[in-house]
Amino acid sequence: MSVRLYIWQRSTAALMLPLILIHLALIFYATSKGLKAADILARTRGSIAWASFYGVFVTAAAIHSAIGIRNILIEWVNLSRRLANLLAVSLGVALLALGFRAIAAVVLHG
Repeated sequence: MSVRLYIWQRSTAALMLPLILIHLALIFYATSKGLKAADILARTRGSIAWASFYGVFVTAAAIHSAIGIRNILIEWVNLSRRLANLLAVSLGVALLALGFRAIAAVVLHG
C-alpha cells in the first residue's frame, strides 16, 4: 500500500471513531427512552446538522472501506492492482451513493 493510501485509511479511521461512538450513544439513548423509529425520524427530518454528521460519516466509511477492500483484493485474492483499483473505486462510489441516498431519504425528506 502506498504511503498516501495508508495515511488516508488511518485518517478516515481516526475520523470515524468519534462518529461511531456518537452514533452508538444516540442509539442507546433512543432505545433507553423507548423511542420508536418513527419518533427518531420525526426528530431528524429537515436537520442540516444530522445530514452533515452522517454525510461526513458516510464519506469517511466509503473511503476507508474502499482502501481496505483494495488491499484485500491485492494481498489475499491476488488480483492485479489495476483490477483491484477498479473494483475498490466502484465499491466506494456505490457506498457513497447508497449512503447519501439514505441520508436524503431520512434526514431531508423524512
